[in-house]
Amino acid sequence: MRRSCRLRQGCGGWCPVARKRTLDAAAVVRAAAEIADADGLDQLTLARVAERLDVRVPSLYNHVDGLPGLRRALSLAGVRASIDAMRRATVGVSGDAAMLALARAYRAFAQDHPGQYAASVRAPTPGDDALQGASEELLGVVLAVLASYQLSGDAATHAIRGLRSIIHGFVSLESAGGFGLPLALDESFDRLVGTFIAGLGHKGG
Repeated sequence: MRRSCRLRQGCGGWCPVARKRTLDAAAVVRAAAEIADADGLDQLTLARVAERLDVRVPSLYNHVDGLPGLRRALSLAGVRASIDAMRRATVGVSGDAAMLALARAYRAFAQDHPGQYAASVRAPTPGDDALQGASEELLGVVLAVLASYQLSGDAATHAIRGLRSIIHGFVSLESAGGFGLPLALDESFDRLVGTFIAGLGHKGG
């Protein structure tokens, strides 16, 4: 449906300002991400997404499987975005520098996109091949950095869990205003990651 053209002169029946934006799955997920990042994942509803896109709620069902499907799509988008951020951060570096760069990138993603981050931290549902594949790709990025520490198998899995827990805990406290002392948070974070790195038993690189 076109909106009325406000120009005094005719537009020949076609006016670019009267056309609505294209509605597709990507647009729906982008709108959801904007809402979740600005107001929190718990504030994400189909009604708010529809309002943001200037459509009716039933129109969204052509692109997502209700609110659960939207949250799942947002989770997938969040995992993929964090993969891109960590890959960019670790290009051309290795060893301790790569580990610190990866940790900083993951923290920055969580800070800049809290809603997408919150959606992405849950383990994939069994049978969700796309989300499972993205999660494995993310693990692959971290494993590539851990390779210089000669870690593999269970040892690498424990290291990844430890790193993830450190970053998640720090970011959670940071976002909740849990750090009240007048000390630089960036330095505290780097020191924390440095302690983790020292515990890996680095053997060169």
